[in-house]
Amino acid sequence: MKIAITGGIGSGKSFVCRLLADRGITVYDCDAAAKRLMHTSEALQNSLRQLVGADVYDGTQLQKAVLASYILASEANKQAVNDIVHPAVAADFESSGLTWLESAILFDSQFDRRVSFDRVVCVSAPLEVRLARVMSRDGIGRAKALEWVGRQMSQDEVERRSDFVIVNDGSADLDSQLTQLLSAVAL
Repeated sequence: MKIAITGGIGSGKSFVCRLLADRGITVYDCDAAAKRLMHTSEALQNSLRQLVGADVYDGTQLQKAVLASYILASEANKQAVNDIVHPAVAADFESSGLTWLESAILFDSQFDRRVSFDRVVCVSAPLEVRLARVMSRDGIGRAKALEWVGRQMSQDEVERRSDFVIVNDGSADLDSQLTQLLSAVAL
């Protein structure tokens, strides 16, 4: 059974994944994998060089500013980069032997169409809690945090598309929610 964990920025997905790790479940981290693959996969590097230009890498070192500038130039550019990176990440996940995956943009990026998941879990938190977490974690102001939240699919839509919702508002009992989740997915 393949299970995806998703949720907006600041919802606490990574925290929930650490709790799952404490229970012996290794969760594949899409963000970390994308970064790793952009640094280690020659095929992915060559594809990015062809798309963005040779200066996107200095040797094998990704030039993040060059890539970011390209992505931010247009929605089409962003999609073109995603069309290179996301299939590489999906293939890496499929070959990893892992069955749990964490992706902040599972639906936004249509990653759920690249890999067939049996269950999708949304980690959810109230907007103010999410904003406080993002501002504290990244040292940014409220306006920037709101901008980042606004770039993602709405939490309501992510919840609607998910099979389970884990409430991570700082007071809900995560341990009992995870026990219920694990019982449900073991069926």
